[in-house]
Amino acid sequence: MRAAAATPGPGYPPAETPEPGHPPAVLTRRLAYAYPDGRQVLFGLDLRIEPGERVALLGPNGAGKTTLALHLNGILPGPGDTASGSVAIDGLAVGPAHLAQVRRRVGLVFQDPDDQLFMPTVAQDVAFGPANLGLRGDVLRARVETALAQVGMAEVAQRPPHHLSFGQRRRVAVATVLAMQPSILVLDEPSSNLDPAGRRELADVLEGLDVAMLMITHDLPYALQLCERSLVMDDGRLVADGPTREVLADAALMAAHRLELPYGFDPLSVPGRARRR
Repeated sequence: MRAAAATPGPGYPPAETPEPGHPPAVLTRRLAYAYPDGRQVLFGLDLRIEPGERVALLGPNGAGKTTLALHLNGILPGPGDTASGSVAIDGLAVGPAHLAQVRRRVGLVFQDPDDQLFMPTVAQDVAFGPANLGLRGDVLRARVETALAQVGMAEVAQRPPHHLSFGQRRRVAVATVLAMQPSILVLDEPSSNLDPAGRRELADVLEGLDVAMLMITHDLPYALQLCERSLVMDDGRLVADGPTREVLADAALMAAHRLELPYGFDPLSVPGRARRR
């Protein structure tokens, strides 16, 4: 495990042209950000996530984790914000020129599934994004059926989302972004408010997806189960980056950044997700 250095300051370079071959799924360079009131939230973040890599983003409340996630698909910066540095997804700079392509490639799954589900039926919710891309007819139906099958929810396609359990709605929310065929899923507290069965069912779904993942979570056993690598973020900076098991087993690091394992949980004694070779 290594500490993650931050290098804040003015004069950051512009976003670069796509790298040849297989560019990283996510690449930020010296990303800094402040809200219009002047409050600085991100301080020179350098982050690289490779295609297919599973990464947990850990840290206390207020560390800037969600703010970072909202930069990945261009929701931030907003009017009046101050931002510098660069963000690229699959080698495409996040900015006006590529925003539509970037938002298709970044599947952002919010903490509350009801923020993403608003159509009369599950199938219509899952179809909404691809339809906005111009898909119609059999192609659109196949995209919806595939996405719902990936999350084990094909049988509820014609039901209203509000008739589903919370765990089912969360899996449907994942299906709405899978229907866009993203290259990276960004999940904000995916296990929150789930009962044990719902937590396991979602983990089974996420394990089966062939896509890069950035998972913001306070659920540290979930991070160990699903992500081979973990980043620790605090006060707008990346302070550690390493294999999840090593990060969670570092008692001094955990204490310094207000991260606590469940009582009796030993990250060295349970299996975790292995790093892909």
